[in-house]
Amino acid sequence: MKRWIACILALVLAAGLLPGCAAPGSSGPGAVVPAATPEPTPEPTPTPEPYEANLLTGFEKDAAFPEGQRITAVMVNNLTSCRPQRGLSQAQVLCEIKVEGGITRFMALFNDYNTIPMIGPIRSARDQFFRLVLPWQPLYVHIGQSVVQKEYIDNYQYDEWNIEGNFDSGFWWRDKGRVNWAGNGVAIEHTAYTDGEHIAGYIQRKEVDDRRSYNSTFFTFVDYREPPRALAGEPAGRVTIRHSASYRTRFMYDEAAGKYLMSQFYSPLGDYRDSIDENNGEQLSFDNLVILFTDIHTYPGHEAKDLQYAEYSWGGVGYYCYGGQIIPLRWTKGTDLEGLVLYDYDMTAPLEINCGKTYLTVVDIDEAGQFAAESFEEAAPQLPEQAIEETFEESDD
Repeated sequence: MKRWIACILALVLAAGLLPGCAAPGSSGPGAVVPAATPEPTPEPTPTPEPYEANLLTGFEKDAAFPEGQRITAVMVNNLTSCRPQRGLSQAQVLCEIKVEGGITRFMALFNDYNTIPMIGPIRSARDQFFRLVLPWQPLYVHIGQSVVQKEYIDNYQYDEWNIEGNFDSGFWWRDKGRVNWAGNGVAIEHTAYTDGEHIAGYIQRKEVDDRRSYNSTFFTFVDYREPPRALAGEPAGRVTIRHSASYRTRFMYDEAAGKYLMSQFYSPLGDYRDSIDENNGEQLSFDNLVILFTDIHTYPGHEAKDLQYAEYSWGGVGYYCYGGQIIPLRWTKGTDLEGLVLYDYDMTAPLEINCGKTYLTVVDIDEAGQFAAESFEEAAPQLPEQAIEETFEESDD
């Protein structure tokens, strides 16, 4: 009997049911509470670095970035007899648009006028360039301007930032010994050059307000803290842009460099030649190509000089090329004081382009059918310098 009672007591104790005893984890009197496991200390959330992007390239600003300085736009001639130009390889953005007579002209954009190398030949201003960059209120460097451009300067009271060489010859000089690759002399009006030192001297003499704060970048760039955007588009190893019958620009994608290399058409020869910066012998190269189409036509009443008007208020369509690929886009601008905005083709979101140097062109919609983007092919051999013997005769009103 005692043995049976002892067995029952043992079972009861094992179950922890006697008064004064508690099973592990119970809260009754006499319970043994296990030691608490310390809660893990959460990792501190790092404070994100502020987004401090270079206005024209989208890269992170470095110590040399001219904070609070206006960007500078310089008008550069593109007559074939004026090639190779100087200083264009150092521009952060290079714009090309048709002007009168089917020729094109360049507008080179720089973050810091102090670092602009020798650049030129400097040429006259046209409103299709000025209206494109007006929202950024740049220092606008040129020699001469069309009558329509003068009206825009007056209407927007832009005289202070309109660095016009015809009114001050102290910031530019002529290279009278300058010749083109064919060895032909260049007309005197196509031999003007300047650089950052001379522009800075003008700004000091005239007490120009070169200060301006920007709260956005020229394009909507991919965040430099993220990997570049890979385009899900079509191959574009060779891109050819026709501006007119005699003016065309071609880009070949250099996969090793990750750049588009620029060349231009020489109509008397019917072939392309590399676009070289005479300062350093480098071929012009770009990370991004932005091609915009719109209506370009002669201003009514200015048929004699064939002054061209580019329609920005309606927006339009175009292409973006990067990394040997191409995708379509849409764009808007609106009024002269509104900035250019690129969109994905379905207009659901702004188009983010990758950080880097950009070639931006506005092309007559009539030339859209001549635009070509193809799979990479070896370019036809370039003609040697000694093969160019023709004199290029073009008018530049």
